[in-house]
Amino acid sequence: MAKKPATKAVENRHYDVVLAPHITEKSTMLSENNSVVFKVAGNASKPEIKAAVEALFGVSVTGVNTIVVKGKTKRWKGTPYRRSDMKKAIVTLAEGQSIDITEGVRG
Repeated sequence: MAKKPATKAVENRHYDVVLAPHITEKSTMLSENNSVVFKVAGNASKPEIKAAVEALFGVSVTGVNTIVVKGKTKRWKGTPYRRSDMKKAIVTLAEGQSIDITEGVRG
């Protein structure tokens, strides 16, 4: 009985790791090579990202590459502000598997 809350916390962590799909022209070009790009939590590690994508979408992941995009300094009505830093993960899937981003998460 004590193990059920621990596994539920792990499942909830999966939703905290993968935040959203990152849809751009470049990421759609990567989908031809069995890759999907996600915005992920800034403190997420590659094994956590792999486990989260496998659990949420029911696919097998062969590789994870991460990129930290530094926030730009911009101006709005003359007042400077800074965009937040963002971490992206390029997830490579096994042959013959795919993720339909428009479908959403299963279950």
